[in-house]
Amino acid sequence: MNIKAAHKKFGRVAVLLGGDSAEREVSLQSGEAVYHALKARGVDATLVDTHEHDIATLSNFDRVFIALHGRGGEDGTVQGVLEYLGVPYTGSGVLGSALAMDKIRSKQIWNGIGLPTPEFYLVSDKNEALKLAEKINYPLIFKPSKEGSSIGMSKVENKSEFLPAFEHAEKYDRVLIESWITGAEYTVAILGECTLPAIKLKTENIFYDYEAKYKSNDTKYICPCGLSKEELNELEHLALEAFKSLGCKGWGRVDIMRDDEGKFYLLEVNTVPGMTSHSLVPKAAKEAGMSFEDLVLNILEQTLDKVG
Repeated sequence: MNIKAAHKKFGRVAVLLGGDSAEREVSLQSGEAVYHALKARGVDATLVDTHEHDIATLSNFDRVFIALHGRGGEDGTVQGVLEYLGVPYTGSGVLGSALAMDKIRSKQIWNGIGLPTPEFYLVSDKNEALKLAEKINYPLIFKPSKEGSSIGMSKVENKSEFLPAFEHAEKYDRVLIESWITGAEYTVAILGECTLPAIKLKTENIFYDYEAKYKSNDTKYICPCGLSKEELNELEHLALEAFKSLGCKGWGRVDIMRDDEGKFYLLEVNTVPGMTSHSLVPKAAKEAGMSFEDLVLNILEQTLDKVG
């Protein structure tokens, strides 16, 4: 049986990309890469940019591969539409997507069940920010609660930097203020019920920001990540616990810091990670002996268990 015939089981597949979020540029790259991988494996795939198409047209497809990053694609919105239309889709459902996209809600859940995450603060307006700036311990990192790709993030060393960082993050969403963790950053990709090889990230930038993720050729991705077997088991177990605690499934990525004393801290869960040439999940899959095409097909195959 040839490849094209073998993959008729998928029917017509829409690859969702683009959209209107701050991560549109990255989503376009991810979607294109996924589309070409599916076509190479004989899948009847079509690119659908939600910025240009009526989302109701998705009812004409048999299943959807979501490569739509950020708001609208990663926050449960498009998942809800697809549930309504009865079209199977890749990745986490409505609740898992919504919780993972909201860094504040994620951290509140992890705190509630005893999973480690950096200490954090919430401020709703400028006056609260000014009051907190006087009594908080530095350094800090400011994050919009519902943005990805490190958009809107800033490291703050002292109170003179506090308000500008708050105002910058506030442009995007409600502001999460975290204690800065000095140490190594790791990311653990999850595929189905398993973890892929963990990656240690090294950048010359202040932190692993948008430039380091998508533009820099100097960012180092260390895999194997250099941890002992026991440390690696701890990291992988923590990543799986964090992923499942938010109701996530299918595939995703968990970002974790390790401080100078060796303690791991959860940062966030990504339910539609990047699939670009710089992206981490494809790098982890490659280390596990899985090609990009195999990875994409594995993710799509999970939709066969979903009833449309």
